[in-house]
This record gives sequence, C-alpha cells and structure tokens, in this order.
Amino acid sequence: MPVPLLDLKAQYATLRKEIMAAVSEVLESQCCIGGPKVAELEAKIAAISDCKFAVGVSSGTDALLNSLMSLEIGAGDEVITTPFTFFATIGCIARVSAKPVFVDIDPLTYNINPKLIAAAVTKKTRAIMPVHLFGQMADMDPIMDIAKKHKLTVIEDAAQSITSTYKGKKAGSIGTVGCFSFFPSKNLGGIGDGGMIVTNDKQLYDRLSIMRNHGSSPKYYHKYIGGNFRLDPIQAAALLVKLPHLDKWSQARRRNAAYYDRKFAGTAVKTPYISPDCVSIYNQYVIRVQKRDELIKLLKDKNIGCEIYYPVPMHLQECFNYLGYKKGDFPEAEKVANDVLAIPIYPELTDEMKDYVAETIVSFVG
Repeated sequence: MPVPLLDLKAQYATLRKEIMAAVSEVLESQCCIGGPKVAELEAKIAAISDCKFAVGVSSGTDALLNSLMSLEIGAGDEVITTPFTFFATIGCIARVSAKPVFVDIDPLTYNINPKLIAAAVTKKTRAIMPVHLFGQMADMDPIMDIAKKHKLTVIEDAAQSITSTYKGKKAGSIGTVGCFSFFPSKNLGGIGDGGMIVTNDKQLYDRLSIMRNHGSSPKYYHKYIGGNFRLDPIQAAALLVKLPHLDKWSQARRRNAAYYDRKFAGTAVKTPYISPDCVSIYNQYVIRVQKRDELIKLLKDKNIGCEIYYPVPMHLQECFNYLGYKKGDFPEAEKVANDVLAIPIYPELTDEMKDYVAETIVSFVG
C-alpha cells in the first residue's frame, strides 16, 4: 500500500469548506496586505507561545532574517549555532554578513550541545541560535546561562517546534526571540510560505514590525533599511482555521511515535530520544539505521515515503567553504547525517499504514 511521508490532502479534506470560506472572506474584503486576519493570528500565536508579542512574516526564513536585522547583527559579528540544521538557519546569518560559528550536537537529541558553546564564545560573539530540531527543544537553561554571562541575545529557531515545551516553557518564549515556520509540512502548516516571530520585548517587537515593512513607519518614511517580510492575509486566514486543531494533531503525532517506539523495541532501529525535560511535537520521526541507503531503496520499492534530514551538515556545504571548516570538525553531526531517516508520522496515518511501515523496516534490519 502507498504510505507517503506526508499526506497534506488528507488533512485538507477535513477542513476544505472552512478554509475555502476563510480565503473567500479575505478576497471579498480585498484587504490583501496586513489586516484583521494577520492581527488575529499574531495575537493567538503569541498566546499559545506564552509570549506578549508576535509579528507575522513571509516565511520561517524571513523570521530569522528579520530577527537578525532587528537585533543589528551584521558584519564583524559572530553567531554560535549548530551545523545539523536546515540551510535557512545558517543562510540568514551569512546574509547579514555575520559569521556562523558551529559547535557540535548532542548525540542523543541531535540539538546543539550546550557543553560546547562556552568554548566558542569570543569578543565578536553577539548571539546564540539554538535550533529546536524535529519538534524537540534544545537544552535551554545552560544556553541562557551562557548568554546571560556574556550578554548575548538568543534567537530560538523553532521552525519545527511550535508549542513544544522545555521544563514547561513554550518554544520561543525563553530566548530574546522565537522564530516559527508555517511551511505546509509543519505541524501548523499554511497553504504556502509563512512565518512568525514571538518575543516579550516591546521595543524589539516595534522594530520587528517596522522592519518587515521595508523599515517604514509611517508609510514612505523609512527609519531603518528593512525588507518585505509581510505575512499574507490569505495564509493567516487558512492558519486560523487550522490553529484550533494543532494540539490534537501534535498529540496524534506523539501517539504515532509511541506506536513506532513499541514496534521497533528490541530491534537494531535507533528510535528518537526525547529528553525528560521536553515534550516534542514530532515534526519528524527520525530513526537511525545501518545501511540506510539500502533501506531507502526498499522503502521506495514498497511505496513508503521517507526523507533524509539532513544528508550534509552545514559546515560541509560548498557555499560555506569560506568558513574554513573541514570533514571531521563536528563528528557527531557527521555521524548522524550518515544514518538518519525520517519516516511517516503525520496524524492521519492508520494502524494498518504504520504496521506496514514498521514491519518493512524491521524485516530489513532483522
């Protein structure tokens, strides 16, 4: 039976009428930039993230970029982060002409290893950018301790982890800012690109809001050199339809993860490790296996979707050669990149589909 890595049509089928009505409402209003839908979504995302303020932006990437620009991080500055992440994390640092400084990952959670951060701090360090990977938050207490000691800002890349928690605290609420993505594959996915920045800093919120609109306030008077980072109201309307279902969908992903955990117990499949301090939303369910590429071929032959997140760590990407890193510099990230594999975890999976996926993998690993 075919089991895609993600089936967006299955989710859409249950919400089609509501989404079409919400989109139609925006079109009928012809309020096509900003407006009440964006403001409503901002208020609701701030609330579920335990933050005072939220700024809707055009993508998760632009959430990171706007945050860096608004914090005036640029040429001559360094930002400490992880090499095991999506390109946008590092690309945005480079785009503001700052220098990404990598430290290796925790071999259990695959998030940045806080024990390695202090040694990477220099006089040029301005910020730490932890990534809450695959739906699980990074170990934030020691990160915040280092940031406080050295007077650094903390930008939480929470693109994959909206409503995840660490010691009861929501993703995005601990650092200086938190950045979310509404890319369609996320737990809260739009019908195109979209993102959100959350913060508890009023002054920073004001600047983020101005920066997303070409740095203009009022119109045609430019206080800063900003960008066009606005969230489309059609995206906001669709996301407002989906938002009430987010907790239910994340709970379903956790149930599916527990199902897989049981199926893979006692086998050679290494299942995701979730810290007891964290509640994950399982944006991905990532296993580790030997002979991964052979398993991928088998899964594809069986019509089972899978994906490698991520096959090449950022320090080994060609575009970052100028940073001077080489193979072997971050061994844990490199090991993980060689054998991780994401398998279907979306809420609409049936037990039959999960059994098919699990049994196919177990038959391969023995």
